[in-house]
Amino acid sequence: MYLNCHSYHSLRYGTIPVDELIAQAKTCGVTALALTDINTITGIYEFKKRCDEASIKAIVGVEFRQNNKLLYIGLAKNQNGIGEMCRLLTKHNLSKTELPYFAPNFEHVIIIYPSENAPENLRDFEYIGIKPTEIIKLFKPDWKQFIPKAVILQPVTFSTKKEYNLHRILRAIDNNTLLSKLTDDDICHKTELLIPENELITKYADYPEIIKNTEFIINQCHFEFEFKTPRNKKFYTKSKEGDRLLLEKLAKTGLIKRYGNNNKEAQTRVIKELKVINDLNFSGYFLITWDIVQYSKSQGFMHVGRGSGANSIVSYCLGITDICPIELDLYFERFLNENRKSPPDFDIDWSWRERDCILDYIFKRFDPNHVAFCGTNVEFKYRSIFREVGKVFGLSKEELDGLSKAKGRQIDSNSVVKYVQEYGMMLEKYPNQRSMHSCGIIISEEPITNFTALEMPPKGFPIVQFDMYVAEDIGFEKFDILSQRGLGTIDEAVKIIEKNRGITIDITDISLSKNEAKCNQLLSIGKTLGCFYIESPAMRGLLRRLKCDNYKTLVAASSIIRPGVAQSGMMREYIFRHNNPDKFDYFHEVFKEQLGETYGVMVYQEDVIKIALHYAGLEASYGDILRRAISGKGRSLKELQSVKEQFFISCQKKGHPLKLSEEVYRQIESFAGYSFCKAHSASYAVESYQSLYLKTYFGIEFMVAAINNGGGFYRPEIYIHEAKMSGAIIHNPCINKSCFQTAVYGVDVYLGFMLLNNLNSDLIQSIVAERELNGDFTSLENFINRIQAGLESIQTLIFIGAFRCTGKSKSQLIIQARMLLAHQKPTKNNLLLMEEPTKEFQFPLLERSYLEDAFDEMELLGFPVSCSPFDLLETSYKSEVVAQNLTNYLKKEVKLIAYLVSIKQVPTKMGMMFFGTWIDVNGDYFDTAHFPKSLENYSFKGGGCYLLLGIVEVDYHFPTITVTKMAKMPFKPDPRYANSNALQFKATEQLRGDISTTERAPYPQPHEINIPRFKMIDQ
Repeated sequence: MYLNCHSYHSLRYGTIPVDELIAQAKTCGVTALALTDINTITGIYEFKKRCDEASIKAIVGVEFRQNNKLLYIGLAKNQNGIGEMCRLLTKHNLSKTELPYFAPNFEHVIIIYPSENAPENLRDFEYIGIKPTEIIKLFKPDWKQFIPKAVILQPVTFSTKKEYNLHRILRAIDNNTLLSKLTDDDICHKTELLIPENELITKYADYPEIIKNTEFIINQCHFEFEFKTPRNKKFYTKSKEGDRLLLEKLAKTGLIKRYGNNNKEAQTRVIKELKVINDLNFSGYFLITWDIVQYSKSQGFMHVGRGSGANSIVSYCLGITDICPIELDLYFERFLNENRKSPPDFDIDWSWRERDCILDYIFKRFDPNHVAFCGTNVEFKYRSIFREVGKVFGLSKEELDGLSKAKGRQIDSNSVVKYVQEYGMMLEKYPNQRSMHSCGIIISEEPITNFTALEMPPKGFPIVQFDMYVAEDIGFEKFDILSQRGLGTIDEAVKIIEKNRGITIDITDISLSKNEAKCNQLLSIGKTLGCFYIESPAMRGLLRRLKCDNYKTLVAASSIIRPGVAQSGMMREYIFRHNNPDKFDYFHEVFKEQLGETYGVMVYQEDVIKIALHYAGLEASYGDILRRAISGKGRSLKELQSVKEQFFISCQKKGHPLKLSEEVYRQIESFAGYSFCKAHSASYAVESYQSLYLKTYFGIEFMVAAINNGGGFYRPEIYIHEAKMSGAIIHNPCINKSCFQTAVYGVDVYLGFMLLNNLNSDLIQSIVAERELNGDFTSLENFINRIQAGLESIQTLIFIGAFRCTGKSKSQLIIQARMLLAHQKPTKNNLLLMEEPTKEFQFPLLERSYLEDAFDEMELLGFPVSCSPFDLLETSYKSEVVAQNLTNYLKKEVKLIAYLVSIKQVPTKMGMMFFGTWIDVNGDYFDTAHFPKSLENYSFKGGGCYLLLGIVEVDYHFPTITVTKMAKMPFKPDPRYANSNALQFKATEQLRGDISTTERAPYPQPHEINIPRFKMIDQ
């Protein structure tokens, strides 16, 4: 009898999660329940499943509203009815047109109008809802006419009085107003909650016709949905057989290209995989992915196929991935197997510059009515919750700031703040708005509006109204089209090298970089700054601890650096065994045979499959079920118990003693929840090698590309420093040499105008465009005549030295600019047909020191270019200790001055610990550790140079200084502000130190890791 229920998917309106709504209905004896969220179908699929489990008839629909005014409620008679309503909503959302005041001619939808919005003449499928509060009006003559087409309408929006208050808060947030200013039209009625069904029917006892009409509607609605049916586009060609033949042809062609004609192992594996792919109807999925990659290659774009898709030799032969699964012993079953009924997904990366082009191709290549981005529910987050809730209670900005920083504690006893915290905590994990999934695209066999309405977020691609989990649940598997800046850096570096040196590099030939001795040598000492995935201080430290000098060790390092693996203690154990191969025994012979590459330590998700296969004797496909079950990938406790039982049954059949099998299972169980796919690590390692190769042999061009792509762990200053260390001569921006991005000419690197703090992009583009069209600028006056720019922008360019090509000093140029622009308003300037000779002015001689230039640079770029930060220090102290000779001072106290690069805050059992990365006077990097006790008296005080005192420690080849004392060193005063003490250190205060924070539990100590280093006898 409940035909109008809202869940919390009625954003900023409903308060009840779907499962709680159904639980309440069960308690109230409800036999049929309709979910009609406002202008969305987001919750209907979860609702259907939960209703079936509760033996409640699920009716699904939509409540159509325009500007919060209820127009009508639509109930789907069947799946076609959902499609009709979704198409109406899609038109409204995508074309920004208003919803029709009265419902269109639906064929599979029943419409219920509120009494205040009912049309004079009702069609067969239309009814009028009468709320319990309106029953008394049915005595009136003008209301009696409704009775033949009237139904029970008891809306449900909240569960308790407290939730009603939460509803009011949500409405105030949505309307951006104070609670006290809400009107009755803004909020629901206080009666909109579930009551026992027999109690509801009793209210209409005098009107049996209304009850009968309601029952008729319930009987008319039959929403059935087959969740296990795949919904992705079925065929790339026109049939399953056509797809099979094409995929086989492409795979065999690629097989010859990758392996030659005589690789029996590869040939056997390709045949095996093709059979599984065809049997599970995934040929079309592979071919669609291949099509997208082929387009990418035709455009000259780089891509990286990663994730479990790289476990497939077919995807390797198709060019989707570049990881040989035979070389790395990757199990296809990790990606696809007979027991995996949901489709797999490929994760493919493109450069951040080219991803939109790929997306545009996908939406045009496949019918736009069948393609959409996956949605995502953006939840209320802690800090934003208290700001939002606090605003509707009328709290001041200061109070809101205090609340947002007071997680988990009461900051005030006054009643308003108490209510803000109380209701704010209720809102955690509530959906706040729908947004676009960062990378997931759905390509559907049927029009997507058969299943969902589409919305149009600001990015310009339509999205479905449910998230990736619902998508997978109802038969869709997304294509992950990702972007990253690391690929952009590699791609641009290759292009810069060809332009600057005339050298063409096929960077996709991974053997070029993977087997290169010099690259491996630099890898082993952590000289990897700027390189994808291996440039962070933590990763560079790990590479040095491992003396990582080969591909397979890098693959392992890429996995064990992951937070979960490191936090479990597996990273620490792997480092120990790697450096001490004679100080441990393999736990069991199978661990030696199958995990010898990683010293018997489980490092990858595939290791679970290996142990299940070779120790327990399970099928490889069953091993993947074990991995997924233990890691919580959509498996119930009942299924997990079944998998566990099967594991021990198989172990018993193999003759293993129970105690031994229990320890193996314990290791699998403790491992699987945090493990990392080996193919994913391998893909990352390949890209790391590509960037390292470019840095090793073309360091200047590579670092320029890193600067221009704006990604990476560090700020531009550090990449500029790296370019300098690679032999570049760094020049400040120049009006005749610089572009928007940083440019390189030979070894001369001209910083891009984009790095200037206060120069707008339109002006930058106009400078470059004008120069390309009409040639170099010949003087300041010539520049002003040709470029529309105000005095402030001109002064910025002068102070950074962009007019040095004119041969005049900054002081002369400033005077000239002010004379030329003193009474001139910026206008659209044009190149003069006959340019008058430049007026020559007599300027006084104004001397400028190198210090003034350095401080100009710090003010405009954020760092000095023309000199080193060490040149600006007051002290002349020089230390014999430098990064390169730290290992000579093991366990000794050292003192040195260094420039701060980055700080990382990490929790430990003693409190928050800091790790610093620094540059010494020679430009080399080193790292420090700062324990909580030392930080009490010697804390970080922003960017700049510090005098450090500490003890040198070496942890498996990686030296660090454990700092006991440190002090920030003063810079020379800014001579530009010699008459103002307040401004003499303003520029140096802007110097930065990149800060990152890790929020996790402390790493375990060696005795807590609990991985046996001894052998258990199998008998």
